[in-house]
Amino acid sequence: MNTDYQIAVIGAGPAGMAAATTAAEAGARVLIVDEQPAPGGQIYRNIETADKAGETVLGADYAYGRKLTDALRASTAECVSGATVWQVSPEREIGLSVAGAARMITADAVIIATGAQERPFPLPGWALPGVMTAGAAQIALKAHGLTAADAVFVGTGPLLYLIAYQYLQAGVPVRAIIDTTPWHRYVTALPHLPGAMLNLGPLIKGLGYLRALRAAGVPFIRGASDLRIVGAEIAEAIRYEHSGHQHEITTPHVFLHQGVVPSVNLTRASGCDHRWDDAQRCWRVTTDDWGETSIDGIFAAGDGSHIGGALAAEHRGHLAALGALHRIGRLDAAVRNNRAAPVRHILAQAMYLRPFLDALYRPAKAHLVPTDDATVVCRCEEVTAGEIRDIARIGCAGPNQLKSFCRAGMGPCQGRLCALTVTEMLAELNGFSHEEIGDYRRRPPVKPLTVGELADLAGPGS
Repeated sequence: MNTDYQIAVIGAGPAGMAAATTAAEAGARVLIVDEQPAPGGQIYRNIETADKAGETVLGADYAYGRKLTDALRASTAECVSGATVWQVSPEREIGLSVAGAARMITADAVIIATGAQERPFPLPGWALPGVMTAGAAQIALKAHGLTAADAVFVGTGPLLYLIAYQYLQAGVPVRAIIDTTPWHRYVTALPHLPGAMLNLGPLIKGLGYLRALRAAGVPFIRGASDLRIVGAEIAEAIRYEHSGHQHEITTPHVFLHQGVVPSVNLTRASGCDHRWDDAQRCWRVTTDDWGETSIDGIFAAGDGSHIGGALAAEHRGHLAALGALHRIGRLDAAVRNNRAAPVRHILAQAMYLRPFLDALYRPAKAHLVPTDDATVVCRCEEVTAGEIRDIARIGCAGPNQLKSFCRAGMGPCQGRLCALTVTEMLAELNGFSHEEIGDYRRRPPVKPLTVGELADLAGPGS
């Protein structure tokens, strides 16, 4: 690995792969780094080693990832896997660790394509062994072929149904799907349906998943509320209220999902401006039409900047690369704009469905703000909802002040699992907007870094 590049891309999912390939094709000196052993990101995880049986289980959308990985491998972009990026400074100095050794590199332009993460879904018992996010269950399936029979899928959103369908394709029985979508969301989503029908493919595909699950006899419980996972040392059952009655399903495995949100820890720590997206109930990095953030030369692309799915992420990656190439003098404005026109057309088509999905699968308030004071909000430091409410009552007005009263957001995940919940809770308790409440202030290193790795920075070649 060199110490200086023209364009550095962080993240090798659909956005990062598209960005690196586009930049390399223009003759730029490009580096792309990712934490995983191979490119693909979460959506195309292990695609290069997947066999035909695996592609059949995971579907044609997954198999499409080979096109992106093949193009990346065929390009001149330097691809470094197993690399953890823990800093991107406003001066575009990148701190990363590879094979236990830390180093610093620089780039004329940086494209941050760190993707999405699942929204926190704090409910009683969610920290028990046997409980994981639906996305984590999908990772186990893609990376290792591991599944959990008779699991209950709980929550809302397209990914929940997709993963349940993939389980079905793998021959693994699904115990039940508890759908938490509030009934009135179907009404509020209706005005967006005409726009969604301009991109019928994903709608038809999603309905196909639901039909297959129903045909397989998977029970659907719609409109469930008052959810709690029961168990002393491990998950033993899930309880919920439906039609005014309490119900319980015995199961050792519960997969939770309330949609996905941009992963903003790195863009936050870099000092980029962010804004609250009320439609998607999350923070988004502020970018221009090319993905450039408020910091010159730092771009954000893909679901890490705006949730839109794999196809939208890929084309945002292309646009970010074109913007970065123009910034470093590799493309003039006219060529950049001409190359961008068909990309923007495909991106617009891919986003037709988004307003409908955002309205339909907007999480219920009870799943954003825990109602039970005993519910753990910060899993790293075991801070409960009741503790946060008590602190808010004595005058705590924001997430960063909260750290002065407790350790919420100060654990290894740096707030990834509690930040949105804390913002939602403090906004409700203090009667302020989410923008006024704000978010945790992130600082590098955004990932755990050992003293030994830091010592490497003072060694030869640093």
